Amino acid sequence: MAHILIVDDEQEIGRFLTRLFQMKGMEVTYAGSGAAFDQLSRLDQFDVAFLDVRLPDRNGLELLKELKKRAPLCKAVIMTGYSTVRMAVEAIQLGAEDFLEKPFEHIEALEELLDKLTAQKEEEDYIQAALAAGAFLGTSPDMHDLYRLAFKLAAKQITILIEGETGTGKEVLARFLHQSGSRAEAPFIGVNCGAISESLLESELFGHTKGAFTGAASDRAGYVETAGSGTLFLDEIAEASLATQVKLLRVLETGEFFKIGDPAPKRTNARIIAASHTNLEQAVADGAFREDLLYRLDVVKLLIPPLRKRQSDIPLLIEAYKQKQRLPFSFSPEAMEVCMRYNWPGNMRELANLLQRLAALYPEEPFVTPEMLPQKMTKTLSSKRLAAVPAPSFDQEWRRFSDYIAHLYAGNEPISLDELIQEMKGMEKRLAEAFIQKTLRETAGSRAQTAERLGISKRKIRYYLNET
Repeated sequence: MAHILIVDDEQEIGRFLTRLFQMKGMEVTYAGSGAAFDQLSRLDQFDVAFLDVRLPDRNGLELLKELKKRAPLCKAVIMTGYSTVRMAVEAIQLGAEDFLEKPFEHIEALEELLDKLTAQKEEEDYIQAALAAGAFLGTSPDMHDLYRLAFKLAAKQITILIEGETGTGKEVLARFLHQSGSRAEAPFIGVNCGAISESLLESELFGHTKGAFTGAASDRAGYVETAGSGTLFLDEIAEASLATQVKLLRVLETGEFFKIGDPAPKRTNARIIAASHTNLEQAVADGAFREDLLYRLDVVKLLIPPLRKRQSDIPLLIEAYKQKQRLPFSFSPEAMEVCMRYNWPGNMRELANLLQRLAALYPEEPFVTPEMLPQKMTKTLSSKRLAAVPAPSFDQEWRRFSDYIAHLYAGNEPISLDELIQEMKGMEKRLAEAFIQKTLRETAGSRAQTAERLGISKRKIRYYLNET
């Protein structure tokens, strides 16, 4: 039986939620203030907490921080009658599972949310959704945190701005947001504003009527109209002209747009997701981007980490791409070391292009060596660094471990017992790390599944992978 905590100074809401949850067979504890919350001796007894964001004596976000500190496994939902999107997003970033606006208009949705939160085993749906969208999360905590947050925001009807360097996968994240929300069955329209000339972009976005300009032989619907009730993804939005930016601002503010040559406004229900590899705040300072449009777009900002910030994922990414494209070659330890040390300015796109290049130039070679890699990847490395060998696989570590024990047992090298114990501890950690990496590859990067398979905690996974 789940134990629910309700913290709200409105007693009517407290009584309503208490009855509702008790009817579902749950134990309920009610606190009418922050002081009453502080009096609770054991927060870890609760499975789910519903926290009002505005209490007479405390801020609900403060209670959320305290809850997550003392009971990290307790799921939290923020409730507010003074909702702002930024406050709700801040709550989710602090660890809340969801937020609710009062008064509660859809009791069925509230019950469904409760059922989901009190499920016996938390399903890491975001990982499967990421795979379906073509994303590869690997073992990077930053990527998992990013997609976990995006999964929570996908169902919210809010505008999202995605920032990240070229090639990091901004459109993949936008598709993930679309497919994970309620608009998944509606169209997803992606537009690269930098790939369309300034003179054509307005017509492509908003459409035109017959005869609106030379060459307009018939009416044409634009991307805004085509998106319907789906998602319109505006990639490289900083490349749009100031005139086009004004019209996009109107779409965001009112849902209205005008086809070129048509004086009557049309309406759209499309959700807007924008992306840029440039700093839009700097573009505003330079006069190249409208400040009011930035405020409208930057309701929630999702920043994709560059590949150089997740270098431990590079071997996993290479292996995943090879399997997907059925590439037969393997990387020598020296070539993999080059890849691990390279800066990857083109990020994921550059990595995919490299593997395609290798497949085309060396179709008969079973191993990739440093000499086969582009010079830009190897010219900054010394011969000593080039010869360095990266972290070996589990099989390699196991062979090294077996050979070392056999070598010692044969009496070929005198060693003290203390030295032997220290060496064994180091090998234990390397073996554990290699086996965890192997299991992470088999579970598509899911730490929950890896921990379950190996019978260890996520904290121990972080320890063996040298993560803080």
